[in-house]
Amino acid sequence: GYHPVQIGDSLNRRYQVVSKLGWGFFSTVWLCMDLSGRRVAVKVLKSGAGFAQAGQDEQALLRYSSSPVSRHPSSQRIVQLLDEFKLVGVNGVLCLVLELLGPSLRTWQLCLGNPGLMQPWVKQILTQVLQGLDYLHTRCKIIHTDIKPENILLHPKEHLKEISVKIADLGSSCWVYKHFSEEIQTRQYRSLEVLLGSEYGPPADIWSVACMHIGQIVELLGRIPPEVLHSGKHSAEYFDRRNLRRVDPVRPWRLYDVLVEKYNFLLEEASEFSNFLLHMLDYHTERRATAAQCLQHPWL
Repeated sequence: GYHPVQIGDSLNRRYQVVSKLGWGFFSTVWLCMDLSGRRVAVKVLKSGAGFAQAGQDEQALLRYSSSPVSRHPSSQRIVQLLDEFKLVGVNGVLCLVLELLGPSLRTWQLCLGNPGLMQPWVKQILTQVLQGLDYLHTRCKIIHTDIKPENILLHPKEHLKEISVKIADLGSSCWVYKHFSEEIQTRQYRSLEVLLGSEYGPPADIWSVACMHIGQIVELLGRIPPEVLHSGKHSAEYFDRRNLRRVDPVRPWRLYDVLVEKYNFLLEEASEFSNFLLHMLDYHTERRATAAQCLQHPWL
Protein backbone atom coordinates (compact mmCIF):
# COMPACT_ATOMS: atom_id res chain seq x y z
CA GLY A 1 0.00 0.00 0.00
CA TYR A 2 0.91 3.67 0.35
CA HIS A 3 3.93 4.38 2.55
CA PRO A 4 3.00 6.73 5.43
CA VAL A 5 4.59 10.14 4.89
CA GLN A 6 3.98 13.15 7.13
CA ILE A 7 4.69 16.84 6.56
CA GLY A 8 7.95 17.60 8.33
CA ASP A 9 9.42 14.13 7.76
CA SER A 10 13.01 13.89 6.57
CA LEU A 11 13.33 11.37 3.73
CA ASN A 12 16.70 9.71 3.29
CA ARG A 13 18.11 12.28 5.76
CA ARG A 14 18.10 14.80 2.94
CA TYR A 15 14.60 15.73 1.76
CA GLN A 16 12.34 17.65 4.17
CA VAL A 17 8.64 17.11 3.35
CA VAL A 18 6.84 20.45 2.87
CA SER A 19 3.45 19.49 1.41
CA LYS A 20 1.60 16.91 -0.66
CA LEU A 21 1.54 17.61 -4.39
CA GLY A 22 -0.72 14.76 -5.47
CA TRP A 23 -1.34 11.05 -5.59
CA GLY A 24 -2.25 8.29 -8.01
CA PHE A 25 -2.91 4.57 -8.04
CA PHE A 26 0.82 3.74 -7.91
CA SER A 27 2.29 6.54 -5.78
CA THR A 28 2.09 9.73 -3.76
CA VAL A 29 4.09 12.84 -4.70
CA TRP A 30 5.53 15.29 -2.17
CA LEU A 31 7.03 18.76 -2.35
CA CYS A 32 10.34 18.56 -0.51
CA MET A 33 13.26 20.83 0.28
CA ASP A 34 16.68 19.25 -0.02
CA LEU A 35 19.70 20.19 2.11
CA SER A 36 20.92 22.71 -0.49
CA GLY A 37 17.60 24.59 -0.33
CA ARG A 38 16.44 23.32 -3.71
CA ARG A 39 12.77 22.37 -4.01
CA VAL A 40 12.08 18.98 -5.58
CA ALA A 41 9.20 16.55 -6.13
CA VAL A 42 9.65 13.18 -4.42
CA LYS A 43 7.53 10.36 -5.84
CA VAL A 44 6.99 7.64 -3.21
CA LEU A 45 5.86 4.49 -4.98
CA LYS A 46 3.51 1.92 -3.49
CA SER A 47 5.10 -1.11 -1.89
CA GLY A 48 4.19 -4.72 -2.55
CA ALA A 49 5.36 -7.30 -5.06
CA GLY A 50 3.21 -6.13 -8.01
CA PHE A 51 4.02 -2.47 -7.47
CA ALA A 52 7.74 -3.09 -6.97
CA GLN A 53 8.22 -4.30 -10.55
CA ALA A 54 6.26 -1.35 -11.98
CA GLY A 55 8.43 1.00 -9.92
CA GLN A 56 11.63 -0.61 -11.16
CA ASP A 57 10.42 -0.28 -14.76
CA GLU A 58 9.68 3.44 -14.29
CA GLN A 59 13.05 3.89 -12.57
CA ALA A 60 14.88 2.29 -15.52
CA LEU A 61 13.03 4.45 -18.07
CA LEU A 62 13.73 7.67 -16.14
CA ARG A 63 17.37 6.73 -15.60
CA TYR A 64 17.85 6.26 -19.32
CA SER A 65 15.95 9.37 -20.45
CA SER A 66 17.84 11.50 -17.86
CA SER A 67 21.29 9.97 -18.40
CA PRO A 68 24.20 11.86 -20.01
CA VAL A 69 24.59 8.94 -22.45
CA SER A 70 21.28 9.71 -24.13
CA ARG A 71 21.52 13.47 -23.52
CA HIS A 72 20.33 15.70 -26.34
CA PRO A 73 18.96 19.28 -26.31
CA SER A 74 15.41 17.88 -26.49
CA SER A 75 16.00 15.79 -23.36
CA GLN A 76 15.12 18.98 -21.49
CA ARG A 77 11.54 18.48 -22.68
CA ILE A 78 11.27 15.43 -20.38
CA VAL A 79 11.03 15.60 -16.58
CA GLN A 80 14.48 14.90 -15.12
CA LEU A 81 15.33 12.25 -12.52
CA LEU A 82 17.64 13.88 -9.96
CA ASP A 83 18.07 11.16 -7.34
CA GLU A 84 16.60 7.89 -6.10
CA PHE A 85 16.57 5.99 -2.81
CA LYS A 86 14.64 3.39 -0.84
CA LEU A 87 12.78 3.68 2.44
CA VAL A 88 12.28 0.80 4.86
CA GLY A 89 9.09 -1.09 4.01
CA VAL A 90 7.67 -4.20 2.34
CA ASN A 91 10.07 -5.00 -0.55
CA GLY A 92 11.65 -1.62 0.16
CA VAL A 93 9.82 1.59 -0.78
CA LEU A 94 11.28 3.12 -3.94
CA CYS A 95 11.42 6.93 -4.06
CA LEU A 96 12.19 8.92 -7.20
CA VAL A 97 13.41 12.51 -6.82
CA LEU A 98 12.26 14.60 -9.78
CA GLU A 99 12.73 18.23 -10.74
CA LEU A 100 9.86 20.38 -9.48
CA LEU A 101 7.62 21.67 -12.26
CA GLY A 102 4.53 23.86 -12.35
CA PRO A 103 0.86 22.97 -12.89
CA SER A 104 -0.35 20.74 -15.69
CA LEU A 105 -1.58 21.99 -19.04
CA ARG A 106 -5.04 20.75 -18.02
CA THR A 107 -5.03 22.87 -14.84
CA TRP A 108 -3.86 25.90 -16.80
CA GLN A 109 -6.61 25.44 -19.40
CA LEU A 110 -9.26 25.24 -16.66
CA CYS A 111 -7.93 28.43 -15.05
CA LEU A 112 -8.01 30.32 -18.34
CA GLY A 113 -11.52 29.10 -19.23
CA ASN A 114 -12.99 29.98 -22.63
CA PRO A 115 -11.68 30.68 -25.22
CA GLY A 116 -8.66 28.84 -23.80
CA LEU A 117 -5.06 29.11 -24.97
CA MET A 118 -3.97 31.65 -27.55
CA GLN A 119 -2.75 30.13 -30.79
CA PRO A 120 0.91 31.23 -30.39
CA TRP A 121 0.96 29.41 -27.04
CA VAL A 122 -0.60 26.31 -28.61
CA LYS A 123 2.13 26.25 -31.26
CA GLN A 124 4.88 26.67 -28.66
CA ILE A 125 3.45 23.88 -26.51
CA LEU A 126 2.96 21.51 -29.45
CA THR A 127 6.49 22.15 -30.70
CA GLN A 128 7.99 21.37 -27.30
CA VAL A 129 5.86 18.24 -26.75
CA LEU A 130 6.86 16.94 -30.19
CA GLN A 131 10.53 17.69 -29.47
CA GLY A 132 10.22 15.65 -26.27
CA LEU A 133 8.54 12.76 -28.08
CA ASP A 134 11.12 12.80 -30.87
CA TYR A 135 13.79 12.45 -28.17
CA LEU A 136 11.95 9.62 -26.40
CA HIS A 137 11.14 7.75 -29.62
CA THR A 138 14.43 8.07 -31.52
CA ARG A 139 17.14 8.51 -28.87
CA CYS A 140 15.68 6.50 -25.99
CA LYS A 141 13.42 4.03 -27.83
CA ILE A 142 10.68 4.80 -25.30
CA ILE A 143 6.91 5.05 -25.93
CA HIS A 144 5.26 7.35 -23.37
CA THR A 145 1.80 5.69 -23.78
CA ASP A 146 -0.12 8.30 -21.76
CA ILE A 147 0.17 11.68 -23.48
CA LYS A 148 -2.60 13.98 -22.25
CA PRO A 149 -2.87 17.55 -20.86
CA GLU A 150 -2.56 16.25 -17.28
CA ASN A 151 0.93 14.89 -18.09
CA ILE A 152 2.24 18.03 -19.77
CA LEU A 153 3.62 20.24 -17.00
CA LEU A 154 4.54 23.91 -17.17
CA HIS A 155 8.15 24.84 -16.52
CA PRO A 156 8.11 28.27 -14.80
CA LYS A 157 9.60 31.13 -16.83
CA GLU A 158 10.03 34.79 -16.01
CA HIS A 159 7.99 35.98 -18.98
CA LEU A 160 4.56 34.67 -19.96
CA LYS A 161 5.50 35.09 -23.62
CA GLU A 162 7.99 32.26 -23.15
CA ILE A 163 5.88 29.18 -22.52
CA SER A 164 7.93 26.17 -21.51
CA VAL A 165 6.52 22.69 -20.91
CA LYS A 166 7.87 19.23 -20.12
CA ILE A 167 6.45 15.75 -20.57
CA ALA A 168 5.99 14.11 -17.17
CA ASP A 169 4.93 10.78 -15.66
CA LEU A 170 6.75 7.90 -17.30
CA GLY A 171 4.91 5.54 -14.93
CA SER A 172 3.01 3.92 -17.81
CA SER A 173 5.79 4.14 -20.38
CA CYS A 174 7.53 1.22 -22.06
CA TRP A 175 10.39 0.44 -24.42
CA VAL A 176 9.74 0.30 -28.16
CA TYR A 177 11.08 -3.27 -28.10
CA LYS A 178 9.52 -4.33 -24.76
CA HIS A 179 5.90 -3.59 -23.86
CA PHE A 180 4.68 -3.97 -20.28
CA SER A 181 0.97 -3.85 -21.13
CA GLU A 182 -1.26 -4.05 -24.18
CA GLU A 183 -3.90 -1.81 -22.58
CA ILE A 184 -2.37 1.65 -22.70
CA GLN A 185 -3.44 5.31 -22.92
CA THR A 186 -6.26 7.23 -21.27
CA ARG A 187 -9.51 6.51 -23.07
CA GLN A 188 -10.04 9.92 -24.70
CA TYR A 189 -6.53 9.86 -26.18
CA ARG A 190 -6.36 6.16 -27.11
CA SER A 191 -5.14 5.42 -30.61
CA LEU A 192 -7.14 3.35 -33.06
CA GLU A 193 -4.59 0.51 -33.14
CA VAL A 194 -4.69 0.15 -29.32
CA LEU A 195 -8.49 0.28 -29.29
CA LEU A 196 -8.66 -2.50 -31.88
CA GLY A 197 -6.01 -4.63 -30.15
CA SER A 198 -3.46 -4.34 -32.95
CA GLU A 199 0.30 -3.86 -32.57
CA TYR A 200 1.32 -0.42 -31.31
CA GLY A 201 4.49 1.66 -31.27
CA PRO A 202 5.61 5.33 -31.16
CA PRO A 203 2.79 6.39 -33.56
CA ALA A 204 0.34 5.81 -30.68
CA ASP A 205 1.86 8.81 -28.88
CA ILE A 206 1.45 10.99 -31.98
CA TRP A 207 -2.25 10.12 -32.13
CA SER A 208 -2.62 11.19 -28.49
CA VAL A 209 -0.98 14.56 -29.17
CA ALA A 210 -3.51 15.25 -31.93
CA CYS A 211 -6.34 14.12 -29.66
CA MET A 212 -5.44 16.85 -27.20
CA HIS A 213 -7.01 19.14 -29.82
CA ILE A 214 -9.91 17.26 -31.37
CA GLY A 215 -12.35 14.68 -30.11
CA GLN A 216 -14.71 12.70 -32.31
CA ILE A 217 -12.23 10.95 -34.57
CA VAL A 218 -14.50 8.97 -36.89
CA GLU A 219 -16.78 11.95 -37.39
CA LEU A 220 -13.84 14.12 -38.43
CA LEU A 221 -11.61 11.69 -40.30
CA GLY A 222 -14.09 9.65 -42.30
CA ARG A 223 -14.58 5.91 -42.68
CA ILE A 224 -11.82 3.57 -41.44
CA PRO A 225 -10.33 1.37 -44.21
CA PRO A 226 -11.39 -2.32 -43.88
CA GLU A 227 -7.78 -3.57 -43.68
CA VAL A 228 -7.28 -1.38 -40.59
CA LEU A 229 -10.76 -1.86 -39.18
CA HIS A 230 -10.48 -5.65 -38.94
CA SER A 231 -6.77 -5.88 -38.07
CA GLY A 232 -7.10 -6.08 -34.28
CA LYS A 233 -8.17 -8.77 -31.85
CA HIS A 234 -10.83 -6.41 -30.42
CA SER A 235 -12.19 -5.18 -33.79
CA ALA A 236 -15.43 -7.19 -33.54
CA GLU A 237 -16.23 -5.60 -30.17
CA TYR A 238 -16.50 -2.13 -31.70
CA PHE A 239 -17.35 -2.61 -35.37
CA ASP A 240 -19.54 -4.82 -37.52
CA ARG A 241 -18.68 -5.21 -41.21
CA ARG A 242 -19.13 -1.51 -41.97
CA ASN A 243 -19.98 0.66 -38.96
CA LEU A 244 -19.57 1.19 -35.24
CA ARG A 245 -21.65 -1.34 -33.32
CA ARG A 246 -24.53 -0.07 -31.15
CA VAL A 247 -24.06 3.47 -32.45
CA ASP A 248 -26.20 5.31 -34.97
CA PRO A 249 -24.36 6.04 -38.23
CA VAL A 250 -22.13 9.09 -37.82
CA ARG A 251 -22.45 11.90 -40.33
CA PRO A 252 -18.96 12.71 -41.61
CA TRP A 253 -17.94 16.31 -40.95
CA ARG A 254 -14.52 17.18 -42.34
CA LEU A 255 -12.02 18.57 -39.86
CA TYR A 256 -11.44 21.56 -42.13
CA ASP A 257 -15.17 22.33 -42.15
CA VAL A 258 -15.39 21.96 -38.35
CA LEU A 259 -12.57 24.47 -37.87
CA VAL A 260 -14.21 26.98 -40.21
CA GLU A 261 -17.88 26.50 -39.33
CA LYS A 262 -17.67 25.75 -35.60
CA TYR A 263 -14.48 27.48 -34.48
CA ASN A 264 -14.42 30.39 -36.97
CA PHE A 265 -10.92 29.69 -38.29
CA LEU A 266 -9.77 31.71 -41.27
CA LEU A 267 -9.75 29.53 -44.41
CA GLU A 268 -5.97 29.41 -44.85
CA GLU A 269 -5.37 28.77 -41.14
CA ALA A 270 -7.99 26.00 -41.11
CA SER A 271 -6.38 24.38 -44.14
CA GLU A 272 -2.88 24.34 -42.58
CA PHE A 273 -4.03 23.26 -39.10
CA SER A 274 -6.28 20.47 -40.38
CA ASN A 275 -3.47 19.22 -42.63
CA PHE A 276 -1.12 19.22 -39.62
CA LEU A 277 -3.53 17.19 -37.47
CA LEU A 278 -4.64 14.76 -40.17
CA HIS A 279 -1.05 13.61 -40.74
CA MET A 280 -0.93 12.77 -37.01
CA LEU A 281 -4.21 10.86 -37.18
CA ASP A 282 -3.59 8.61 -40.17
CA TYR A 283 -5.36 5.31 -39.51
CA HIS A 284 -2.34 3.46 -40.98
CA THR A 285 0.41 3.60 -38.33
CA GLU A 286 3.17 3.18 -40.92
CA ARG A 287 1.95 6.34 -42.70
CA ARG A 288 1.31 8.41 -39.56
CA ALA A 289 3.70 11.35 -39.17
CA THR A 290 6.60 10.94 -36.75
CA ALA A 291 7.37 13.61 -34.16
CA ALA A 292 10.31 14.79 -36.29
CA GLN A 293 8.09 15.08 -39.38
CA CYS A 294 5.45 17.00 -37.41
CA LEU A 295 8.11 19.51 -36.34
CA GLN A 296 8.81 20.26 -40.02
CA HIS A 297 5.17 21.09 -40.80
CA PRO A 298 4.62 24.70 -41.96
CA TRP A 299 1.75 25.24 -39.48
CA LEU A 300 4.23 25.22 -36.57
